[in-house]
Amino acid sequence: MANLRQAQKQMTRRLLLESGLELFTTKGYAATKVDDIATAAGTTRVTFYAYFPSRSDLMKALIDERLNEALQRVRSPEHGSTAQDLVATVAAGTPEAIGGWLRRTADSWPEIRPIIRVGRDAAAVDPELRDLVERWLEEAISDIEDGLTAAGRLAPHQRRFRGVLAMAELDYVAQHWGDADWKVTREQMLEELSASWVRLLT
Repeated sequence: MANLRQAQKQMTRRLLLESGLELFTTKGYAATKVDDIATAAGTTRVTFYAYFPSRSDLMKALIDERLNEALQRVRSPEHGSTAQDLVATVAAGTPEAIGGWLRRTADSWPEIRPIIRVGRDAAAVDPELRDLVERWLEEAISDIEDGLTAAGRLAPHQRRFRGVLAMAELDYVAQHWGDADWKVTREQMLEELSASWVRLLT
């Protein structure tokens, strides 16, 4: 019986997260109320508050859980979260490793793009969420810096900034791929992005 209750709680929480993301995407963060999310999830505002103290806490959970899970990021005492495969990829520094990591990451863009877009939308109107996505990007930049440090590649003063440049490229392409007419196929885009990362990080 306890297992059934736990499963029901997990399902309710998942429904609240999914409903929140869908409404934030379609209506916008500012226009979406707690009651809207609860109704869409088939529950009540009282139940909503049993899982999330506020709408901004639900948004934080989307970043901390859904986004990190999609990109295989785990808790890290040094940076908040880390992706060990990104650290290892950068440390290896081969075109094959970098291209493979970017390809796997691109496969997750349909899942992560709405969360990042909604996170930026939310940060613009909710003081609690300011810099939420940017802090998350800073954690990814730290992974690149850690990989370069582990490999002893580049001068120490270059490592973080090269990570900034690499993540800025990746974030821009991820957010606009499919919306812009760049006159390249997906394969060509990945080849160009990989070549740029190789130049920056090796």
